[in-house]
Amino acid sequence: MKHATPNMTLPRRQFLRQAAAPCMVSSLALLAGASAVAQTPDAPAPALPPEVGQALALAQWSGSARMRFFGLSIYDVSLWVAPGFSARRFERQSLVLELRYLRELSGKDIAQRSLEEMRRQGDISPAQGQTWLAAMQQAFPDVKAGERITGLHHPETGARFWHQGRATVHVPDAVFSRLFFGIWLADATSEPKLRSALLARAAP
Repeated sequence: MKHATPNMTLPRRQFLRQAAAPCMVSSLALLAGASAVAQTPDAPAPALPPEVGQALALAQWSGSARMRFFGLSIYDVSLWVAPGFSARRFERQSLVLELRYLRELSGKDIAQRSLEEMRRQGDISPAQGQTWLAAMQQAFPDVKAGERITGLHHPETGARFWHQGRATVHVPDAVFSRLFFGIWLADATSEPKLRSALLARAAP
């Protein structure tokens, strides 16, 4: 697919935005690019995704944010946590994260970028990385604007994923689950503003 060549006579900010747009749409520099900004949407508390209701029936909404990159809206993300949740020990508690995509993205790119962000939190061997990448490629199909992916973290049984409410993959690996959800919630996240927005209603 050919992309239009940006007009070099455009003002610098507009030129950078036009030049970056094609790769932003097709790859997940979107999960956590260095220039991304998280903003809390002006909306009421969202409902807990029904697919996780039984697993986390008493979950409480903790916060929501919107991921933007060069002015492009990428996705809205919301976090629900169990009663008594503590942000400092997020990996020891059950939680639900939902991403509602605002543009079309490749599932393979989502998986690849996720693995890159997981590596920020610690060393991952090449073999382990390939195993986890394969699992995420099953978990994350290509998405269109308006579609959602839900993830459930359980500190003992690992991670479960749904696309549009349909179960995709269970990764029974607590380390994987901690690192994956740490993309948004760990101190080492590349998006501290987004993390703060998601944890706005949670205990420190």
